[in-house]
Amino acid sequence: MHVPDGFIDAPTSAVTGVVAAGALAVSLRGARRELDERTAPLAGLVAAFIFAVQMLNFPVAAGTSGHLLGGALAAILVGPYTGVLCVSVVLLMQGVLFADGGLTALGVNITDMAIVTTVVSYAVFRALLAVLPRGRRSVTVASFVAALVSVPAAAVVFTLVYAVGGTTDVAIGKVATAMIGVHVLIGIGEAVITALTVGAVVAVRPDLVHGARGLGQRLRLRVNGELVDAPAPTAPVAARTSRRTLWITGLVTSLVLAGFVSFYASANPDGLEKVAHDKGIDKKAEKHATAGSPLADYGVKDVSDARLSGGLAGVIGVGITVVAGSAVFWVVRRRRGTDASPVNTGL
Repeated sequence: MHVPDGFIDAPTSAVTGVVAAGALAVSLRGARRELDERTAPLAGLVAAFIFAVQMLNFPVAAGTSGHLLGGALAAILVGPYTGVLCVSVVLLMQGVLFADGGLTALGVNITDMAIVTTVVSYAVFRALLAVLPRGRRSVTVASFVAALVSVPAAAVVFTLVYAVGGTTDVAIGKVATAMIGVHVLIGIGEAVITALTVGAVVAVRPDLVHGARGLGQRLRLRVNGELVDAPAPTAPVAARTSRRTLWITGLVTSLVLAGFVSFYASANPDGLEKVAHDKGIDKKAEKHATAGSPLADYGVKDVSDARLSGGLAGVIGVGITVVAGSAVFWVVRRRRGTDASPVNTGL
């Protein structure tokens, strides 16, 4: 759903840029409360993982493919404010280095792919946890539904933005029908990836998953014939996997996905590209400002072998994203006030 330059007119792009900038400012402040010394390193890894998985387009229907947006995954793993920053870092890297998503449309993309998906998914996630039984399985189920809903929600917002500032004369009803229809299917893939990833992390380090905090089943004891909650343990339960092991495993997985598995991704156009071509939205699309980048189109310039070129680009992208993301979150963590504490944010 990366919107290129030329799809949305300048005034609307400027307004979404202001919205995005405001949301990022709020997210920077909110992330200070979400991140601590345990979870801050995970945030940079989440950004790199999202970058890697976004390279894995999967077929959905009739010559169309989809890929992870990542807002739900980031929000549940590291919190909604930090999640907005994670996806924004990915979008910035993709736009500047890989010519994916227009630079003048960066505000549109951050608003749609980072803010909308994160806010909608986390709201759905928290609402479901309020009614589901307390436990890790509920976190996985809620993750699936939240991710599923977030993708068509982003499609709806793109349609509204296009209705206001679209540069071609296309019936908005046709755009809405096509966009929402294909992105419901893409949402299923998003939901599967999100639930599997969240479930895997919850299984080994539930204490590092923002959305799983405080959801463990409380031990109950029978006292004088009545069941009462047992006192909370004074020492934390030993983790199955160290933070360092989890981080290394996640980074290696991201490198393998971007450097090797991405070669087998679907070559079909993604949902927005397909709708834009079929409905004529792309008639005024503009050449990307960084089309001459050495990494444009996820390939390394002057490397003729397609497999090697794409793999190297993917590995470089993961490396740059994890460094950039980690730097951002390190600064955010350092600026956190001495009286702040991690919170379980609800939107």
